[in-house]
Amino acid sequence: MRYFIELAYKGTNYHGWQYQPDASSVQETINKALSLLLRTEIDIVGAGRTDAGVHAKKMYAHFDYETEIDCKILTHKLNAFLPKDIVIFDILKVHDEAHARFDATKRTYEYHIHTFKDAFETDGSWLHQLPLDLDKMNQACQILFKHTDFECFSKTHSDVRTFNCVIFEAHWQQNGTKLVFTIAADRFLRNMVRAIVGTMINIGLGKISLADFEKIIESKDRGQAGFSVPAHGLYLTQIDYDYIK
Repeated sequence: MRYFIELAYKGTNYHGWQYQPDASSVQETINKALSLLLRTEIDIVGAGRTDAGVHAKKMYAHFDYETEIDCKILTHKLNAFLPKDIVIFDILKVHDEAHARFDATKRTYEYHIHTFKDAFETDGSWLHQLPLDLDKMNQACQILFKHTDFECFSKTHSDVRTFNCVIFEAHWQQNGTKLVFTIAADRFLRNMVRAIVGTMINIGLGKISLADFEKIIESKDRGQAGFSVPAHGLYLTQIDYDYIK
């Protein structure tokens, strides 16, 4: 029988989602807790791989188990076993062919920036104090919708068959001293969101124009794009499936 786990985590203390032989990961931490509680080796499959320091407000993973599980009781026990920076919201029984990664139809990320020093934002938002032209940055968002090949924003030497992504949503919002960039797509390349944000920061600072931004995308060259902003401001916030409402 196959089960989905709906969860969230603060990525500060982990070397990303994916299992690492010499470093702590979110996947390994949950595997150990589940294996102990279910008394058999469990290896969960995540909906994606967040990098070291990246957070998830909503993440899904799946695992298989031979018999029926009381999902509410297991959710409660898992939360008791797991560290305080990983939270299990729900465990759902799904059909046997359901796949947390391949069945996802849309993923949404946010990048958080604060523009004034804040002692309570150090782990979850990037401090950037130079003034930014948010109107120009939102105009750059509109350019993203015109394209599907985002190789220029992908980590080099990535093992992917295509650099094509369909972007459904992209915009910047400001609330006082806090800025949030939201982007949703059918899939994302490694380092893609952080590279887009870094390049848009250069637009907001007046270092490159909107025309330059389009040329960068058309170049398919990571070296032409901007810097990658720090991981700790990035959040995976939503994953959509046709069979989960």
